[in-house]
Amino acid sequence: MAQKKVIKALLFDIGGVCVVSPFQAILDYEISEGIPPGWVNFSISRSSPNGSWHQLERGEIKMDAAFFAGFYRDLHDSKLWKEYWTRSQAKSLDPSVGKEATATSTAAGANAPAPIPSLPEIDAEWLFWEMMRVSRTTDQYMFPALQKLKASGCFVMAALSNTVIYPPDHPYGKGTFEDVRRQFDVFVSSAHVGLRKPDPRIYELAIREIDSFARGKGLGEVKADEVVFLDDIGENLKAGKKAGLNTIKVHLGKTDDAVKELERITGLALLEDKDTKARL
Repeated sequence: MAQKKVIKALLFDIGGVCVVSPFQAILDYEISEGIPPGWVNFSISRSSPNGSWHQLERGEIKMDAAFFAGFYRDLHDSKLWKEYWTRSQAKSLDPSVGKEATATSTAAGANAPAPIPSLPEIDAEWLFWEMMRVSRTTDQYMFPALQKLKASGCFVMAALSNTVIYPPDHPYGKGTFEDVRRQFDVFVSSAHVGLRKPDPRIYELAIREIDSFARGKGLGEVKADEVVFLDDIGENLKAGKKAGLNTIKVHLGKTDDAVKELERITGLALLEDKDTKARL
């Protein structure tokens, strides 16, 4: 974003941007259970496009026992585990990656990868609900910034999120994210439109929805290069750039840096120091 551009709309991911990242719950679980960090995310990512997680986020399957059984199978795929372990060992042994060798390989003084350990046992259903629970907490830096941006009236406020649909009787399905949702003029939910990031079609849909809203309010046309997109996943940002959007990477635990970037882009004072996190 070196060039000064006219920005008319801001497009936000939700999890890991506006609310606490579910990735934090994954990392905490991996650490507590002695699971190699990154395995769960690798498994979910590599089971695309037809893994249970992806089908749920496209609204193709229900959040029921069949989903949890499928999610469990995806997290216990031996072929993916072998691929993950082989890749992680290759990275740790390759100086060009910039990481230290594993303790085992260093002690042995050899470049041979360590034997593939047993596939870790994961309580898929418990982990899923812990991810959902954690992500019901608004981010202490981004949420106040959202409120200020909305109140300013200077930008079309939009969201583009990979989402799930809760069972009708589940408490998370009642009023979930209402405080967050009301900050947006446009809200594109993957589970409701049948597409999920990084599918190029969902970015095209979001841009059309933003433009349609702006025209309906008499604000004129909004083009892709007049939109700033914030997300915490590199793959999603890469697809956003291909769609013509300006992008901001939101790093885990560093949402304040993203807010500072928004201050630079918008010219508004947005950052607040908060020791407590608002609850949804």
